[in-house]
This record gives sequence, structure tokens and C-alpha cells, in this order.
Amino acid sequence: MTTAAVEEYDVILSVGDTTFLDYRSIKVKRYGYGPTGNGGNGLILHSALAIEPEQGQTLGLLWQKLWNREHKPKPPQDETPQQKKQRQASARKAARQKPFSEKESYKWVEALCAVDKQVEANTKVIHVFDREGDIAEVFDQVRQLRHTGVLVRAAHNRSLDQNSERLWSKMESLPICFELQIDVPATANRKAQKAKLAVRFSQVNLRTPYRFDNRDPFPVYAVYATEINCLEGETPLSWMLLTTEVLEDVNMASTILRWYTYRWRVEDYHQILKSGCQSQRYRLAAVGMKTLLGFLSVIAVELLQVTYLHRTQPDAPAIAILNSVQLEVLKAKASQKIPSLFTVAWAVEAVAYLGGYLEHRRKTPIGIQVQERGW
Repeated sequence: MTTAAVEEYDVILSVGDTTFLDYRSIKVKRYGYGPTGNGGNGLILHSALAIEPEQGQTLGLLWQKLWNREHKPKPPQDETPQQKKQRQASARKAARQKPFSEKESYKWVEALCAVDKQVEANTKVIHVFDREGDIAEVFDQVRQLRHTGVLVRAAHNRSLDQNSERLWSKMESLPICFELQIDVPATANRKAQKAKLAVRFSQVNLRTPYRFDNRDPFPVYAVYATEINCLEGETPLSWMLLTTEVLEDVNMASTILRWYTYRWRVEDYHQILKSGCQSQRYRLAAVGMKTLLGFLSVIAVELLQVTYLHRTQPDAPAIAILNSVQLEVLKAKASQKIPSLFTVAWAVEAVAYLGGYLEHRRKTPIGIQVQERGW
């Protein structure tokens, strides 16, 4: 279904991110779960969402990978500090020597290849990653694919392929090209708000690491955006974005910044999966949990689509979020008066009532959990 929706567009975005699902309270059925950091025990989920590039509406789930880390053996109780140091050094050496295809970071390249095989050649897919996806293997893989591009926030002050110059110093030396106001989604450190950015952009050639057979530099465009007049007490935004898309003018550079703000859709998706679908409340063996997550992942996508369409286009026809069968069922089940025109707003409210939304709380925003129950 997602592939069919994607093929209607010349360009779509695939926003990717990883999240941890914690099941540390499971004490008996632990096989198939693994460490997730901070004492957690569970699964790791990487998702790639298809996003429409103009309004940022979610089209569906393009690709997903679910896995668990292996538990490491406990060190001997009588281990000396010297033995501990040697053991840790050996572990670091083994990690460096592991083939890239066996590392967790391979998920970024794996997503590129999997989506490239799914989507027809007449649709170009631009993958949008946060800083974790800034690895040389991603840029190397993109130049081997036919209709794939990438937009990633830079994590490394890379060397450029001339005069030993570095990425940040190069971009900071350029004059400001234009200023732009954008809507910035909420993060853990600041509320959703508008931000005014000073923007510089230029083509750069990233030096290729020595481990690659093809030593040609990676030709990309860098967009460096810094916030102007940031509110007191908040950390100003500073984005260094790298993209394989050609930036010929200010309009395209502005588009790249807008596309990057859509990356938060996948974080919202994972949050809906955890809080709305309550995927971490279940207590199943890992095999059963992985099967259940397949169903919950689809429901979470539909809830994300409903949430954004209700927020941005409440008067759109209800058929935008419901198929004909779902609409007929909802009309039969709905407790409120059947309207003459079925809109997204009516459908969301009707589903919420099925999930326990109370009439006297009409002024309270409809939450994800009540939507999930109604859905």
C-alpha cells in the first residue's frame, strides 16, 4: 500500500531513526531480548517513514528492522584491574575489525538499499537522517544507487578535498546568503516555535576515508543554518546539513531546511508506538512480541497520519484517513449525530468517542491513547 502511494510522486522523503523498546520488567521470558543501555533489556527498532515533500504528511511505512543485542558474558568476579583493561582493549579491537555489514550502523545503508528496491525508478527517494546517519558508507552507497539521495545532519567536522580545510571553518567563512523563518518542532529542550535562521550554503567535496576502494571525494552541498535572536535561556539552533541534492538557488536551500524539519515525524511515530499503542506494556516472549510489534507498527502509522491531518486539514474529507469499509463501520458505531458531510475532524472525534473520550471534555485535546483504543 505504501509503495503504491509513493509512486504517485516524483520525489518523496524517507525519514529514518532508531528507538529502544524496553522490557526490563520481564524476568522469565528473556530469551530474544538484549541490552538497550542504562540497564534496559529489550529490542531495537529502526523505521523509515515515507513523507510527502510539500506538506510533510505521512504516506506510510517504507521499511523497518527489529533486532536485539546479544548479552555479554559477565566478567570473572576475581578479575584484576589489569585484566579488565586488557579485556576492554580486546573488545574495542574486535569491534573495529568487525565487517561493516555486521555493525549496527549498517542499518542506514540497509535502509537505502531496501527502499531503492521497493520504489520504482520514476520516483526519487531522499533519505533524511539525523547525526547518527552521518557515516561515509551512506554517501558511498548513494552514489551507487540510481534514484536515491540523502539529507543528513553533519556529526563530524570532515576534511574537505582541498588544502586540508574543514567543513565548519569553510561554511563559517562564507557570507550569509539569506534569512529564513521556519517552524521548528518541539524537542526535549524547547517548545515548538518559529525560528529565524541565517543561512549559508555551498558545494563541498568531502574527503573519502582511506578504507574505501573508490577514493574519489563525495560531492555534496552543505547548508549551514544558525538561529538569530534566540530567546534568552534557550540554546540557539545550529544545523549543518549535507545533501546530495543540487542547490542551485535560495529556494532549493530553503526546501532542504523544510525537509529536515520533517525528520521529527519519525520521532513522533516512535512516540505514538510507545505511548499511544503502549507497545512496552506487553509481557510476551520475544518471538510473540516481534509479531505483535508488526501489527502495532501499522496502527501507529495510521494514528500518525490521522494526527497530522486533523491538525493541518480538519475539514478535508474523512475518506482521506478512512477507507470505504472503515467509514461505513464508523457511521454505524458513532454515538454522535451523523453529519451531512464527513470530515477528518468528525472522523477523529467519532473514533475518540469509541475509545472513551468524554463529552464534557470537548475542549480537551484528543489524546493518542484514546484514539488508539477507538481505532
